[in-house]
Amino acid sequence: MSVFATLVEQVADLLQPLFHASAAAAAIVLITALVRLLVHPLSRASARGQRARAALRPRVAALREKHGRDPEKYQKALLELHAREKVSPLAGCLPGLLQIPAFVLLYHLFSSTTIGGDPNGLLDHRLFGAPLGHRYADALGDGGVFGAQGLVHLALFVVVAAVATFNYRRTKRTAAAGLPEAGAEQQIPGLGAVSAFMPFLSYFTLVTVALVPLAAALYVVTSTTWSAVERAVLYP
Repeated sequence: MSVFATLVEQVADLLQPLFHASAAAAAIVLITALVRLLVHPLSRASARGQRARAALRPRVAALREKHGRDPEKYQKALLELHAREKVSPLAGCLPGLLQIPAFVLLYHLFSSTTIGGDPNGLLDHRLFGAPLGHRYADALGDGGVFGAQGLVHLALFVVVAAVATFNYRRTKRTAAAGLPEAGAEQQIPGLGAVSAFMPFLSYFTLVTVALVPLAAALYVVTSTTWSAVERAVLYP
């Protein structure tokens, strides 16, 4: 915690001449972008894996037809096919999992009043008047929806809603077209039912942004926006 707090403070000091009182918020956005940049090679590998899985669809369909009445044999044959072709149906989860520690650190960092026994100075930082340690409920209690803090959160909600709508339309389009990005449910037994809810998952980010401290919300908004752009590039 103290090491991460020092990192945020040092990056904020570097950005202070450009962003002034919002330097810590800018530092969080920059650190988030750096985390996503480090994970990007895994995202590219995941995209290659999804294209490889798409190439296996005819063989998967043949296995389904052959073992359609015996789910256990179908699953075993499917796993053997993936092993022979060196394709992992769950490889796409790794980039998302590796981002969780940074989010958890930010959440706890801006939820704690002390760090290493000393007062948490990061809680004094603001974004356009909104404290980085406050949640949306705090903003509603201090000025309401259209107060200074409420407007900052409202701007984040607008960005998240726009990204979620983009992801929703893209997911529906790729599913309808049968593109590699949408083909995992055809190769993982039991995932088909889950895939029906996938287009709506992005909207749950609105709940996260409303419940976590503003600093963690900035991480979520930056990361989800990066993800939308990244997927548009990797899955044209």
